[in-house]
Amino acid sequence: MSRTTALDADHYVHTVRRHNSDPLTLAAAIAASGLLTDYVVYEQPGRWFVAGNPIGAVTVGPDRLHCTLGGDHTESWSGTPWAQIRAALDRAPVPKWRAYGWACFELYRPDTAAPDDVLAHFIVPGVEFEITETTVHSRSYGTAFDLDLTGIVTATTIPTPVPVDEVDTAYLQRVRHALDRIHDGEFHKVIMSRRVDLPFAVDMPATYATVRRANTPARSFLLDLGGWQAAGVSPETVLEADATGLVTTQPLAGTRARTGHADHDRALRDDLLTDPKEIYEHATSVRLAYDELDSVGSTTRVSEFLDIKERGTVQHLGSRVETLLAADRTCWDALAAVFPAVTASGIPKAAACAAIGDLEPGTRGLYSGAVIRADSSGTLDAALILRAVYQRDGRSWLRAGAGVVAGSTPDREHEETCEKLACIAPYIVPRTPEADTCDLPGFFHESACRRRPPDGS
Repeated sequence: MSRTTALDADHYVHTVRRHNSDPLTLAAAIAASGLLTDYVVYEQPGRWFVAGNPIGAVTVGPDRLHCTLGGDHTESWSGTPWAQIRAALDRAPVPKWRAYGWACFELYRPDTAAPDDVLAHFIVPGVEFEITETTVHSRSYGTAFDLDLTGIVTATTIPTPVPVDEVDTAYLQRVRHALDRIHDGEFHKVIMSRRVDLPFAVDMPATYATVRRANTPARSFLLDLGGWQAAGVSPETVLEADATGLVTTQPLAGTRARTGHADHDRALRDDLLTDPKEIYEHATSVRLAYDELDSVGSTTRVSEFLDIKERGTVQHLGSRVETLLAADRTCWDALAAVFPAVTASGIPKAAACAAIGDLEPGTRGLYSGAVIRADSSGTLDAALILRAVYQRDGRSWLRAGAGVVAGSTPDREHEETCEKLACIAPYIVPRTPEADTCDLPGFFHESACRRRPPDGS
C-alpha cells in the first residue's frame, strides 16, 4: 500500500493511499465506525465523499441564520437564504473551503415551520475522504486522521423487507382533493406524497450499502447531521454547477415500473413514451426548469429531452436543462431559482407548495429537499432527496410521492408511490445493539478513535 502525505496552506493534511476494497463498502464502513460526528456521505459518478467532524457550521431557521465559522454570528433573513449561506461559508478559517449539508423542503416556505426548526444545515468538515475505485484521498484539519485500510471488517447484514402496498385511503383522498383544485384552475400539477412508518430502528450505514447495491441512482447519500439521519438513492440532481459558471438541472417526471423482465419493461417503456398524461407532466416540468434557470443565465438550452432514466424499480422520462450563469450571478443564485425541484413540488411552484401545505399532514422535512456538496471555487452539486429512509427523534419512515395532473387517477398515483417505495423497502436493515458500537477492529488507529472534532463539540 502506497501513501503520500502533505500539508497545504489551509492547514489541511492531505494523505493519499491505494486500496483494494469496494468503494461503497469502504464509505459505509467509515460512516459506521462511530469516529465521525455530524457526517455526510455523498456519491458522485466514480467517487464517494465522506465528510465529518466539522470545524464549524451554518444553520438556517425560519427567520435566522447562525454561523460558527470564523466566530459566532447570527443574522436575519427573508425571501431566500442561499446567498447568505454562501457568505457565511466564506467566513470559514480556510479560504478554499468545502461544504456539505442538507436543506428541508420547508426552506421554500419557512412560514410553515415551527420557530425553532432548522431548515438547512451545512458544515465545513475537519475530516474528508474522497474514495475512488483504487485510492482514498483524505484531508484532515490540523493533524492527520490516520486510516488503516488493511483492517476493514465487512459485517453480514440481513435486510427486513417492509410492506408498502397496503391501500392508503387518506392518500387517495388527498389526490382527489388535488384533482378538484386542478380542475378549478388553482395549479397545473402538484406532487402528493405519503409516508410509511417503520416498526423498528434502522442501521443507516448498512441500509445505505444494501439499498445502493440494488439501485442505479444519479447520486446517493448517507447523513447523520443536525438531528437527521437519512440514506437514499437520488434519482435526479436539483443542480450541478462547475467553476466555469455552467449550471444544469435534471427534471425527471413520468414513471413506469421496472419488473426485471426485459420484454415487459420494454413494453412499459414504450407506453411511457407515448402516454399523453406522462408526456404533458414531463414537458411542463421541463418548461418551468428552463424558465427558472433562464432567470439567472445568459445562454439557456434543453440539452436532453425525453430520455429514459432507469432508477431501480422504476423508469422515468428524463431531460436536462443547462445555462451559463450571467456575470452577476453565482451557483447559489441558480440553486435559489430551482429549489425546491419542480418534480417534487408542482406547477406553478408557489401555488403547488401551498397546496402541499394544505393537503399533506405535518411537514415534509428532508423529503423533497436536497443534499448539497459545494466549495469556494463555485462548484456545487445538489441531489434531490427522494427514494430514501429517514430517522429522527426515535422514529423511522419511508416516503414517496407522485405527480398529480388533470389526467391523473388516484389509484394510478397510489400505485406509482408503491413502485417508488419498492426501491427502498426490501433493503432496510434493522439496527441491532452491535451496530451501536465501533466493531471494526483495526480499521482506524487507536489515536483516531479518541479524536474529537477540531471545534471541540
